[in-house]
Amino acid sequence: MKFLDEAKIFLRSGSGGNGCVSFRREKFIEYGGPDGGDGGKGGDIVFRAVNNKNTLIDFRFKQHFRATRGKDGAGKKKKGPSGKPLYIEVPCGTSIYTDDKSVKLLELTKEFEEFTFLKGGKGGFGNYRFKSSRNVTPKKSNPGEAGNEVWVRLRLNLIADVGIIGLPNVGKSSFLNSITNANPKIANYPFTTLHPNLGVINYDNYNEIILADIPGIIKNASEGIGLGIKFLGHIEKCKFLL
Repeated sequence: MKFLDEAKIFLRSGSGGNGCVSFRREKFIEYGGPDGGDGGKGGDIVFRAVNNKNTLIDFRFKQHFRATRGKDGAGKKKKGPSGKPLYIEVPCGTSIYTDDKSVKLLELTKEFEEFTFLKGGKGGFGNYRFKSSRNVTPKKSNPGEAGNEVWVRLRLNLIADVGIIGLPNVGKSSFLNSITNANPKIANYPFTTLHPNLGVINYDNYNEIILADIPGIIKNASEGIGLGIKFLGHIEKCKFLL
């Protein structure tokens, strides 16, 4: 699986359904009055953290996410069904930033943690809500509220128990391969590891230790030499460094 730790995506919550203009019509009831129902609420955009993903590569192929619109109201004061929420699954350790990366809006670190990021628009009122002593047959209703939309940046910092760091080509990947079930690329030249690799050690009672092999850092990496220091973010949450 290819590794990607940054992505830019577009989000739009669902618009609310329109209110309905309707009047009660039954046999022997000449003036039944207004009975137009409200529109349904638009669908929310919800982020959910999962453990079975360790890359943002899915967002390279799909960048636009739109929740469904609420349905319009109907006669007999029937409210339109709400739009379904759209769940976007991201790896644990994912942070959401503004498009210009200046503000961190959210971070998801625990499995199945959820956050409603954009709320859907409210449904419009049906005409029965506008009935009054002065207007017993209102022909007015409200349109649904528009959904919210925004571009955001996703940034993944892997969550591991142990981070393996060091100079390029000193055996970090070989060590990871020898003690875990990982299968990183190994070769006799610098910068064989171009992205973090994860490995797992299982021990008693189905417990596990997660190790992360981080690409090598060399002198003047902060100035862009080698692979730079971009991947250092992946050791922020490590409990131990090796």
